Amino acid sequence: MNAADMFGLEGRVAIVAGGGGAIGSAVAHGLAGAGAAVAVVGRTTATLEGVVASIAGSGGSATAVAADVTKPEDAERCVDETAAAFGRVDIIVNAIGGGAGAVLHPAEEYPGDSWDWIMELNVRSTLLPTQAAVRRMIAQGEGGRVLNISSVRGQLGIDAGYSAYVAAKGAIDSLTRQWATEWAKHGITVNAIAPTFVDTPQVASLLGDPDFKSRIVSRIPLGRVGTTDDLLGATLLLCSPASGFITGQILTIDGGLTATQ
Repeated sequence: MNAADMFGLEGRVAIVAGGGGAIGSAVAHGLAGAGAAVAVVGRTTATLEGVVASIAGSGGSATAVAADVTKPEDAERCVDETAAAFGRVDIIVNAIGGGAGAVLHPAEEYPGDSWDWIMELNVRSTLLPTQAAVRRMIAQGEGGRVLNISSVRGQLGIDAGYSAYVAAKGAIDSLTRQWATEWAKHGITVNAIAPTFVDTPQVASLLGDPDFKSRIVSRIPLGRVGTTDDLLGATLLLCSPASGFITGQILTIDGGLTATQ
């Protein structure tokens, strides 16, 4: 197999859950640029349509699917609409999540409502659309790719009130390994990427604090936080034929942060 075939996604159909967000939209553009038809899934139609228009303007193929994938019926519908638009489903990337800086509390006082919100935002939003997409992949009988977006916080603690967030991302890491084990017999690989801080609007409040940002950057050997472009190489690898013998892995994209721990 030549390099173009190994890393190309021509003829494949991808769902990007959370495709309207900063990371999700970058992933959607990257997959479309590699040749995949992309269903951009999220809750805000206008935002999704903007991403689809941008992909189309670059010569790619995409459709918007408005859905709240924390609801089982919406998760199932987004897969059905993707298959109706493009004929099949081969890839799902789970880019919904976050909330890291929104609900920071001491571990001994972490409130239940904040805990539940973080778990729903990060874990349930990954569980339900993946189940629906994988049922379709199994029925197709031609394998597939699942890529979860985790965080270095699934592996590392931080003294900053992150109890729910680290628990949620740790759950994503564990699900990645479990799903890889269960779905290998169907030719479906399951992997995750685990970035450190990525400069997006979602973490602007944290990175806007000069002291906080300085502490974070000082711990990263490459001397900066990540960008959405930093995630695309690993994303394309783990969604492409090149990763056919890679499964159950969590790849840190962190400028060397975890190497120092």
